[in-house]
Amino acid sequence: MTYANETRRRRTFAIISHPDAGKTTLTEKLLLFSGAIQIAGSVKARKASRHATSDWMEIEKQRGISVASSVMQMLYREHVINLLDTPGHKDFSEDTYRVLTAVDSALMVIDAANGVEAQTRRLIEVCRQRDTPIITFVNKMDREVRDPLDILDEVERELGMPCVPMTWPVGQGKSFGGIINLRTQAMTVFESGSERRPQDFETIPLSEQAQLAERFGSDWQAAMDSMELATGASPAFDEAAFLAGKQTPVFFGSGVNNFGVMEVLDALVDLAPAPKPRTSNLIVNKQPVVKEIQPEDSAFSGVVFKVQANMDANHRDRIAFVRMASGKYTPGMKLKVQRTGKELRPTSVVTFLSQRREAVDEAYAGDIIGFTTHGGVQLGDTITDGANLQFTGLPFFAPELFMTVILKNPLRTKQLQTGLDQLGEEGAIQVFKPEIGGPMLLGAVGQLQFEVVQHRLKAEYDCDVRLEGCQYTGARWITADTPAELREFTNAYPQRLALDAAGTLAYLCTSPYDVRLAQERFPKIHFHPLREHAGLALGSAH
Repeated sequence: MTYANETRRRRTFAIISHPDAGKTTLTEKLLLFSGAIQIAGSVKARKASRHATSDWMEIEKQRGISVASSVMQMLYREHVINLLDTPGHKDFSEDTYRVLTAVDSALMVIDAANGVEAQTRRLIEVCRQRDTPIITFVNKMDREVRDPLDILDEVERELGMPCVPMTWPVGQGKSFGGIINLRTQAMTVFESGSERRPQDFETIPLSEQAQLAERFGSDWQAAMDSMELATGASPAFDEAAFLAGKQTPVFFGSGVNNFGVMEVLDALVDLAPAPKPRTSNLIVNKQPVVKEIQPEDSAFSGVVFKVQANMDANHRDRIAFVRMASGKYTPGMKLKVQRTGKELRPTSVVTFLSQRREAVDEAYAGDIIGFTTHGGVQLGDTITDGANLQFTGLPFFAPELFMTVILKNPLRTKQLQTGLDQLGEEGAIQVFKPEIGGPMLLGAVGQLQFEVVQHRLKAEYDCDVRLEGCQYTGARWITADTPAELREFTNAYPQRLALDAAGTLAYLCTSPYDVRLAQERFPKIHFHPLREHAGLALGSAH
């Protein structure tokens, strides 16, 4: 039994950018054009009751930023497109990192006035490490922007890969006339307005040079000259190079005006890859054996790349987002969490259509499905219908910022424990429990994570907490070659040890020298700045 026909129809990609480059707007327009939503929740109307369709958490509505990564599925040209929106804010880079492990390609949105910005660089690095194919969309061409050749040059330098223009702008800002589509050899004429659909834009074939030159004057001539330079300097589109993450097709447009978006949607179907094989560790006689899992295989397997608590405040539910790696999901299947060997009994299984959730009838490799559970599932868990597999590669980074949690009302200790357990499992923050007792420690990559957790503890668990600074500036997960060595180390530093949400032992540092000194004293202890999913890359301390 093979599901090749279904998996070939799947496209799973993440949309990445610096904050304010227009990512959320573009997400909505893609949904709008594929027919997934009827009305785009105009991002400008943030202050009003209509918030962007993909932003649902209270704090996101207040600040107008995407904090949690959201998942949306749409159908376009007989293809099932799974779109994962990622937080652009650097304080949430960990969540974004993990989302990028669940996709087959990325759509990078660049603000045409600002070019490649800091946060985009960090995300590009992750894509480069994984050789993720990147499609580039240069947004906001209807504003005063930089020269398109400059932008291409910068993207090439920053990405370290050649750009291949697929569309080219005619004019910019107030005189933005439209885009030339190099694939169809026609010009689409720009008109502003957020209600337009692709069929409403006028298209003129490039063969009608005289009409175009007359209508767009010097802008037309300038565009033809710069396009010639750009296409002359860049290689022809090479599918293999694109799929290997060695070149990026570039599109221009204005997301807020629905302009140039259709071309991106078509490129996702025509160019972006279907689900790829994934490497797993098969555990045979307690030894890991590496095996390639093909998407069309008949056995179900998937990875939990995100856990979100309380998406529905009325139900106190938690959703484990699973990227399917192989097989077919059907309701009522018997599934097992590999880490614990326990059966997974979800109360419901859903796909995500923007803010709506729909019960799953069937899903295939590449799809993202949400298991509603009440615990027992962690980030990085492999879920199968029986086979012993472990997918690798879901990273946790050692936090650089720490706070101590002080509960204002000691009677809420139980609620605080539940809240921290769930937010820790979700990866919203890293929670460390000191071995010698005392208040819990929170570790974060960015300051805003603390604010979100404090807000959520109050709103979702009715726990009012105060966060206080502490002396720690870093953490390293520790392993040892033998239990005796580990015991010797833990006896030497009892006040410096803590367990994280997955029960992995960590050493807390107060300065960069701590690790060096501890390493000199105990050469057989290994200090890790990164841990993969628990139970895999690092042995648990117990």
